[in-house]
Amino acid sequence: MLRVLAVDDDVTAVEELARLLRADPRIAEVAVAGDTAAALRDLGRRVAAGRRLDAVFCDIRMSGPDGLDGLDFTRLLRGFAEPPAVVFVTAREDGAVAAYEVGAVDYVLKPVRPHRLAEAVRRVEEAVRRTPAPHAAAEEDPAAPPPDELIPVELGGRTRMVSRNAVRYVEAHGDYVRLHTADGSYLVRMSLVSLARRWEPAGFIRIHRSTLVSAAHITELRFDDGRVAVKVGDDVLQVSRRHSRHVRDLLVRRFHRAAAPPLRTR
Repeated sequence: MLRVLAVDDDVTAVEELARLLRADPRIAEVAVAGDTAAALRDLGRRVAAGRRLDAVFCDIRMSGPDGLDGLDFTRLLRGFAEPPAVVFVTAREDGAVAAYEVGAVDYVLKPVRPHRLAEAVRRVEEAVRRTPAPHAAAEEDPAAPPPDELIPVELGGRTRMVSRNAVRYVEAHGDYVRLHTADGSYLVRMSLVSLARRWEPAGFIRIHRSTLVSAAHITELRFDDGRVAVKVGDDVLQVSRRHSRHVRDLLVRRFHRAAAPPLRTR
């Protein structure tokens, strides 16, 4: 059964849309958001918890505190590892072409009629069936890196999308993790354990119980008095004794397999 998110800055409209969606027996869960910022927060929580979202039903001209309208929001969704299908629900008749250009599976006009919404749900089901299962591409070509994904982070009331490929390393901070990039660091509410499990196929390795590192960003492997460390950008990160052998062996195999320039050691 489907899990969907209804997004509209009109409270009455989004409540009515949610009511109609909940009445459809093909839908197991309906979440509600009042703007695109709230919708991105919902998606971020789902990513952190490893919960899927099959579809988003949203207004095309809606905007929120982050300045994103429905079309911008849909373009951002493409950056997620498993982007949901999108159905636009709007009173405007002049946005259909733009909607399909950004990959929407349907375009429903307000006031929403139950039979028309049911057809949109059917199209969502078809889109979900056509979507490859997670890691299917990797199974077909184990050497192929997984596609990049975007992580929504909150910055002073605004939502910024951080590319996973830009993340150099991650540190645990209680119920949060701090993502370190070349441009700065960002605090996100999720556990390091779940993030490590999700990002392992993308080349992230555990070097300590509180640290996860992108192997692609490691430039040096250091050995000092029996201790192991890795250099990432300008930062030198200690590898715990428990993880030392695994990190060393994994990095050697990875760099040989990729035929990369030699990894410097010291």
